[in-house]
Amino acid sequence: MSKRPTITDLAHASGVSVATVDRVLNGRLPVREDTQRRVYEAATSIGYHAAGLIAQRMRKELPVYRLGFVLLRPKDVFYRAFAGELEKAITQATGFRGAGVIEFAETLAPEEILERLRRLAASCDAVALVSPDHPSVTAAVAELKQRGIPVFALLSDFATGIREGYVGIDNLKVGRTAAWMISKCARRPGKVALFVGSHRFHGHELREIGFRAFFREHAPDFTLLETIVNNESWEATHEVVDDLLRKHDDLVGCYVAGGGIEGAISALRQAKPDPLPVLICNEITLDTRVALADNLATMVIATPLASLCCELVGLMAHAIEQGAANVAGQTFLPFDIFLPENI
Repeated sequence: MSKRPTITDLAHASGVSVATVDRVLNGRLPVREDTQRRVYEAATSIGYHAAGLIAQRMRKELPVYRLGFVLLRPKDVFYRAFAGELEKAITQATGFRGAGVIEFAETLAPEEILERLRRLAASCDAVALVSPDHPSVTAAVAELKQRGIPVFALLSDFATGIREGYVGIDNLKVGRTAAWMISKCARRPGKVALFVGSHRFHGHELREIGFRAFFREHAPDFTLLETIVNNESWEATHEVVDDLLRKHDDLVGCYVAGGGIEGAISALRQAKPDPLPVLICNEITLDTRVALADNLATMVIATPLASLCCELVGLMAHAIEQGAANVAGQTFLPFDIFLPENI
């Protein structure tokens, strides 16, 4: 039977004195964070019985930050998954103990989003939100900045130059990628439909710009229809896609750049056009995964929620600790691509 590691073994493994290990174990006198971590890592590696106790003492000494988040549509599968990843990232944060407060806006109305933003700012150290780029939102962000409360834009940018930072994917590249796939997969040039949630969503605007720019540069034989605003409603999307299929027998592609993809999927299932237009959408959910499996959708471009949330939570903590950045930055994460053969 192997000998149980002793405090002397732990001191030797971590390169500190027995007295220092004793202070870490019993919380006597302040010990530098890097020393505590070295002792904890050594305790884990040699199987020291009190490794869990060291971890608890380390967390107890960490600062506590209250982080607020405004997401959209509480019944939406994507935003529920987003909330879950945010809670997980806060729990797993190593440099602080976090308390997350998540609110969901039912609509895209700036008034509702502002109400939730102000409510969170009254009790949180930093706030991040998904929001349209609206003058009233910009004014509120500027006000919070004056009060020392950092605000981060999620998924779609807003209040550029004022907000603390943007965290999301590169929406211009997303639009170009969707266009590239349609141009390569369509059986022939024809008409292409594009849906955005709102022209106030900066991210959707960038996707539209990238989408249209690609076709102008590399596939001019395709005809892009007027952009359709669906307010991220699946009912509205279903109705419009059904109408497009009846009016345009040369509809070869459709890109839903925001929410509402369920409507496009249901319209295609119902109409069963032959051939099917190439359908591209954003975010992997049960509906989009099944659409890929059934070859109704050709590609799903997805936000890497787990890595985005970890990055965001770290940036929020840094902003709280270091104050507002001199230059409001952008943090782009590589997006995921799902195809029928890799789901």
